[in-house]
Amino acid sequence: MANVRVRFCPSPTGNPHVGLVRTALFNWAFARHNEGTLVFRIEDTDAARDSEESYDQLLDSMRWLGFDWDEGPEIGGPHAPYRQSQRMDIYRDVARKLQDAGHAYHCYCSTEELDTRRDAARAAGKPSGYDGHCRDLSAEQKAAYEAEGRKPIVRFRMPDEAITFDDLVRGEITYLPENVPDYGIVRANGAPLYTLVNPVDDALMEITHVLRGEDLLSSTPRQIALYKALTELGIAKETPAFGHLPYVMGEGNKKLSKRDPESSLNLYRERGFLPEGLLNYLSLLGWSLAADRDIFSIDEMVAAFDVTDVNPNPARFDLKKCEAINADHIRLLDVKDFTERCAPWLRAPFAPWAPEDFDEAKWQAIAPHAQSRMKVLSEITDNVDFLFLPEPAVDEASWTKAMKEGSDALLRTAREKLDAADWSSPESLKEAVLAAGEEHGLKLGKAQAPVRVAVTGRTVGLPLFESLEILGKEKTLARVDAALERLAA
Repeated sequence: MANVRVRFCPSPTGNPHVGLVRTALFNWAFARHNEGTLVFRIEDTDAARDSEESYDQLLDSMRWLGFDWDEGPEIGGPHAPYRQSQRMDIYRDVARKLQDAGHAYHCYCSTEELDTRRDAARAAGKPSGYDGHCRDLSAEQKAAYEAEGRKPIVRFRMPDEAITFDDLVRGEITYLPENVPDYGIVRANGAPLYTLVNPVDDALMEITHVLRGEDLLSSTPRQIALYKALTELGIAKETPAFGHLPYVMGEGNKKLSKRDPESSLNLYRERGFLPEGLLNYLSLLGWSLAADRDIFSIDEMVAAFDVTDVNPNPARFDLKKCEAINADHIRLLDVKDFTERCAPWLRAPFAPWAPEDFDEAKWQAIAPHAQSRMKVLSEITDNVDFLFLPEPAVDEASWTKAMKEGSDALLRTAREKLDAADWSSPESLKEAVLAAGEEHGLKLGKAQAPVRVAVTGRTVGLPLFESLEILGKEKTLARVDAALERLAA
């Protein structure tokens, strides 16, 4: 496919969400698969909602996810500027040309008048869209409205014919003219609307494929009609192909909303999801590499991605599956990469230990054991804190669960066995605890639980005997002694 140009054009309002990321991913993968161009454009014409903080977050999120762009903020390009707030003169000029050519007109209808006529249309069983009241006003009628002090909006004149297009995801779609009435493109205060600026930018930036959420599907016939007018005026070269991506469902089969906690990209960054793990999962929300394969790299996705393979049906977001896929990607890292990515969670503000108590050698020793058991990187803090805290952070529920009647006797026996064990091998430590359990009629699983809680503070965690070896004999025995004192008290 030659000269593919796609765009990702978010608005800087609030935190980026996973639906937005999935759209960015599919556009990015489509561009890279076709050796095309990804235009990153910021749609920031809503001054009441847009913010520089959100703008900065968008750029930071794109970089964190590994998305590069060929034109846009910080890079520039032949169609700059790439922020809509800096392109207002362009939109005003296009709106004027559309009016001069008869493709758009002034509409003086008040909100109350529109509502009254819509209610009447509904009562009569007719379509309730704009009824074309101001389509063909005479000069005298316009002058009369203006004499009343009315400020008109600008409406685009839709053609009186059906609009059919071939959606890349959904196939052929037809809209009848009665279902797509004339629509506003400029507010009464002169501010251009999304309905104008989005397709104008796509036209001027020569976008060939528009891949976006299905919530924008109903606006597509409007944009196709506008493209035809822009082409007649020499502003557009062609109408792009459209592909409408399935929405992502949250709880209750409802579209995942920005208000849903699991929708926030920041949540996944803070919990320590890998970008490649999160993107792997999001790619499965509507697409798959193969029927029997869920785990793959971003490079493998790019090599195989075709937007016509996207399933049009809604995709459910499953946090547990997302975590499982991320865990697989954590295990695929080499140990050095894993230790480096864990670094933020091993220092303030996440780490509960003093910086001087962190032991790099112990961390490097425990890291391979931790890597195989984690779903997200943030879990590393609780998994290794027993190594660096002066005393284990005892989870009281774990203590109650593990320290049953007779645990004190078991711990005393285990201490004796561990004191006499060979501390150069986790197998030797395992044999010591196993022998202690046998003396008290317990299998290894039951025998090691009190030892684990005494030493690490929790009933679950990293492999116990490797953990004991890395912690060391002196600290291990001291913690068993402290647990015995607590039991005696």
